[in-house]
Amino acid sequence: MFANKPTLAGERVTLCPVGPEHVAGLEKLLSDPEVARLTGSQAAFEPGVAEQWYATRGDHPDRLDLAVLVDGEYVGEVVLNKLDTDNLSCNLRVALLSDRASKGYGTEALRLVVDHAFRTTPLHRISLGVYAFNPRAVHVYEKVGFTREGVLRDALLWDGEWADEIVMAVLRTDWALA
Repeated sequence: MFANKPTLAGERVTLCPVGPEHVAGLEKLLSDPEVARLTGSQAAFEPGVAEQWYATRGDHPDRLDLAVLVDGEYVGEVVLNKLDTDNLSCNLRVALLSDRASKGYGTEALRLVVDHAFRTTPLHRISLGVYAFNPRAVHVYEKVGFTREGVLRDALLWDGEWADEIVMAVLRTDWALA
């Protein structure tokens, strides 16, 4: 479903297929403590893993990994993954460098990728999880068209504290109405 790896251009951001040329940006993203906290990423990547990861993303027709670029500079990524072809659904995740957050880049990137998915595939549902300690992200997802569906209580243990995960989704029918 995601065999075609497009470049999507917005007013301020460009989404393009990730590749080896984005490895330095990914390594910066993965070493950003605030990004790790907001995404619940507790595993550290070893040197060289980022390069291998980005070099192989284009080989997977069941996922779409796109770099978020601003003026040609890598500021993060947006990914459609966990494709369920039987139920026409997938997961979405996004991560931006913490020094590039709150500038509207994530909002535009989300709109571009969701619109692309609903225009070019038969997908019916795109879902995501966001931790309750990230109300800024919840607001952005709601602004883009995602709806809260439920809460996974104590889904993340971070620095000795439990955090709930808010489950959100947007349906094709919701998107058509927006």
